[in-house]
Amino acid sequence: MSDAAQPTAAEVRAAAEAVKTALDRHLAAVERRSGEDDPAVLEAFNQLAAAAEAYDELLYDRHDEVTPFEIPSAEETLPPYAGPEEPSAISVLIRRDYAVVEPQRLLAQAQRIEAAEYEAAGGLAEDAAGTVPGALGILFGEFEPDEIASRHKEFGLEEGDSTLWVTASDEAPEAGEWLEAPFEHIDAQGVVCRFDVSAVFDDEDESDEEDDLEFVEDEDDEAEAKVTER
Repeated sequence: MSDAAQPTAAEVRAAAEAVKTALDRHLAAVERRSGEDDPAVLEAFNQLAAAAEAYDELLYDRHDEVTPFEIPSAEETLPPYAGPEEPSAISVLIRRDYAVVEPQRLLAQAQRIEAAEYEAAGGLAEDAAGTVPGALGILFGEFEPDEIASRHKEFGLEEGDSTLWVTASDEAPEAGEWLEAPFEHIDAQGVVCRFDVSAVFDDEDESDEEDDLEFVEDEDDEAEAKVTER
C-alpha cells in the first residue's frame, strides 16, 4: 500500500478509542441482560466485533501489525434462533465423512457378510462385495451408522469431519415428504443446537494459546469438538 493510501495515525487512534467504547457498551449490556437471547447484548456484541475488525485493518495498514482478536464470520456462527418456542417435532441431521484407507479390509468384511447372508438363504452369492461401492452398500445396509462409527477401523475406514444438527418445527413432516432431497431447505434459524467434530479445531486450539483476547459468543471448543447451542 502506498503512503498516500495509508490511514493516518489519528485514524488508527480513533479506531482504538472506538474499540474501548464498544467494550464498555458490551459490558454494560451484559450486566443489564434480561435473558439468554437479549437483543441488546447481541447488538453490542456485533458493534464490538465490527469495531475490533476495523481497528485491526487500520493497524495493519498503518503499522504492519495485527491484534489477537478473532472475529467470527457469518459462516462460523448460526443466526439467532427464530423457531417455535415449544416445538412439537424435531429433525436430527447427521453427516459423517470417512476415508477408505484399507479397501481390502472393507471388501473382506463385506464378502463375509454377503457369504453369510446367502448361505443362510440357501443361494449363491451375487458378488456385490467385489467392488468398493458394492461393499459400502452391504456394510451400511447391515450395520447402523452409530455402530459403523464406533467400529470404523474394522471396516478399513478413517474418520473425517462430522456434524450433527437438531432443528425444531411446529409439526412433523408427512411420511416420505423430504426423502428425495433430505438435506435441502434447512432453515438455519430453526437449528436448536449443533455438534461438530473436526481435526481443524486442533489447529484453532493451538492458535488460541497465543491469543490474549478472542471475540466468540456462545461457543465452547473442547479438544476436537465444537458445540453450538441456543
